[in-house]
Amino acid sequence: MTTDTGSMKKNLAPLLADVAVPIGSYYLLKSGFGMGTVAALGWSSVVPALRTGWGVVAERKVNAFAALILFVNVVGLLLSFVAGDPRLMLAKDSGVSSAVGIGILVSVVMGKPMMTAGMKPFLVKGDPAREAAFERLLSGSAGFRRAERRFSVVWGVMLLGECLARIVGVYTLPVDTMVWLGTVVMVGTMVVTAVVSGGLAVGPMAEMIDAELAAGDVPSPAVLPSLAVAR
Repeated sequence: MTTDTGSMKKNLAPLLADVAVPIGSYYLLKSGFGMGTVAALGWSSVVPALRTGWGVVAERKVNAFAALILFVNVVGLLLSFVAGDPRLMLAKDSGVSSAVGIGILVSVVMGKPMMTAGMKPFLVKGDPAREAAFERLLSGSAGFRRAERRFSVVWGVMLLGECLARIVGVYTLPVDTMVWLGTVVMVGTMVVTAVVSGGLAVGPMAEMIDAELAAGDVPSPAVLPSLAVAR
């Protein structure tokens, strides 16, 4: 029997491997072990590179999240060679947001919304019944699929907007101001995007899952035996 904890681990494991491990290892290597940006980005790219390669060779498909993180790391490596101008050094951080945003929007156009993997565990909550309802709706409900795409679109657009806002700030505000304001913009964008995407997509999808489960619990109408009329 599949337990709720086992189901939650199954849904979260790919997300942790594809996103949390490479991002966490980058900051650990850079801030914890004092590695340079290039070295930290290089070593943190190992896991997404291996998972992307394994997906192509063994599963005959591209692991979207792992490929995106690998792409972002490569962009970061290239931008790390930009030096000399402090404004350019600050602007390069926006390149990561734009790379992620573009990758998410491209995945929507290709019919494989990338943010679904991050959203699903919070919708199914480790419940096998909710997971089964999620899959049924994903394959049979146009409204559910529209909400799924909407979630990724909101994140892609907001990340691109955050990139544009930070670049404008870098070239219009003092450098010392943007050193701390850039982080504020990034965190604020994450919070606002989570709220907006929750209202536009996650909430409606959760309601559809609840309705699907409720419909499955409705008993079939009782069939009354036919009554023979004596003549």
